[in-house]
Amino acid sequence: MSWTPELGLLLLLAVPLTGAVGVLALSRWPNLRESATLLTGVALLANVTLLVMAVDTGARPTLTLINMVGGLSLNFTLEPLGAVFAALASALWLINSLYSIGYMRGNHAQDQTRFYLSFTIAIAAAMGVAASGNMFTLFVFYEALTLSTYPLVTHNGDEKARRGGRIYLSILMGTSIGLFLPAVIATQVLTGSTDFMAGGLLAGSITPALASVLLILYVFGIGKAAIMPVQNWLPNAMVAPTPVSAFLHAVAVVKAGVFTMLKMSVYIFGLDFMRTLPAAHWLAWVAAISIVLASLIALSKDNLKERLAYSTISQLSYITLGAMIATPLAALGAALHIIMHAWGKITLFMCAGAIYTARHITNVSGMKGLGKSMPWVFGAFLIGSLSIIGLPPLAGAWPKLMLMMGATDPINRIFIGALIVSSLLNVAYLLPIPVRAFFGKPDVKKGKIPAAPRLTVIPPVLTAAGTILLFFAIGPILDFLRPVFESGGMQ
Repeated sequence: MSWTPELGLLLLLAVPLTGAVGVLALSRWPNLRESATLLTGVALLANVTLLVMAVDTGARPTLTLINMVGGLSLNFTLEPLGAVFAALASALWLINSLYSIGYMRGNHAQDQTRFYLSFTIAIAAAMGVAASGNMFTLFVFYEALTLSTYPLVTHNGDEKARRGGRIYLSILMGTSIGLFLPAVIATQVLTGSTDFMAGGLLAGSITPALASVLLILYVFGIGKAAIMPVQNWLPNAMVAPTPVSAFLHAVAVVKAGVFTMLKMSVYIFGLDFMRTLPAAHWLAWVAAISIVLASLIALSKDNLKERLAYSTISQLSYITLGAMIATPLAALGAALHIIMHAWGKITLFMCAGAIYTARHITNVSGMKGLGKSMPWVFGAFLIGSLSIIGLPPLAGAWPKLMLMMGATDPINRIFIGALIVSSLLNVAYLLPIPVRAFFGKPDVKKGKIPAAPRLTVIPPVLTAAGTILLFFAIGPILDFLRPVFESGGMQ
């Protein structure tokens, strides 16, 4: 059987689910189990690469999995925005899987088969989100992603992990069932469809007042985007092992949230219609406040993973802000930020895990002088930090520039200030970490500082290098994404 784009859509689910079976079958042989995980990652990335190439040539592959009553269907349709998310998640999942081997073995973690099994099921759910052809399908896989990552969040099994898992599940399921699902149902009732449509499914179909109510339901119902005040699940989920934190922040979960936010803005409401809605402007204010407030909270945290968690809350709100401003440039900047933030933030989390594995240090205040014995780790951390800050020639510079350019209308100029203040706060809470590590006096008085396992060092070095390469690869990325925001992208 020869590969076709439609077969490729089916393989988005089949490859990781087959990998999950392999992980379970090989549970008694750790080397083979981990090999199955890595081979699954390679096969998935190869399949996604072929799909991206097909979409780049103008294909919009479609596959209906199940037809249901009332006009609902589980449908896959891949367009540029979904293809980018699939490529991002599959590439970083492969790197994170390599990192997971070093971390889990280096920390002698228990229940590793369950860990890798949940990992592969979760990436299958993320692929379903990426390829969803309508909001109903996206909702189904969005929920599957929440449920499949719950065992990862609670992996350590202690009371702290169970409490974090309860908060994780209650907020994400509460917002999605209480707000997101009613918005999807209302969309189906009002239009007879939940299909993603160029120009927006709701545009011209309902009044701005009703559309504003729906928009509020969607924005706060998409809890994985972690806009305040529904962000508390994210810092509480940091009880998970660091590979899980990296997965939540960069590979799938929060990225699925902001991806859903953009898909909703572009294909359910339409950017032109969004700009006419009163709710869009005050929701942009909520996003701007989240950007600054979360950065201030990050500045106050000594625990490194908590600091990075609040940083992510701030950075995710950049994407919500771009979606609510709803100019083509702002929305394009938001899409770019999904990519560029992911490569920078996964670097920071993997570095945090390498430090913990080597020294069991979790607080920033305890990392003075470690850079001399862990130069690759803290060098990668420095590069990832500079990308998050938005300094050229690193990937994070492009989305911030485009978000600012997209907010030059008089009504939106105030939001440029929020982005500038946030960038300055990024400097304040990120750069002191590598500076203290390289130039501070270590607390250790005698003895050799143990090295981190190589498999916890090589992956963040790779992703740090990726933030440099992506800066120079911006042209093809823009060419690929621009049709989504200029012509709707589904055609």
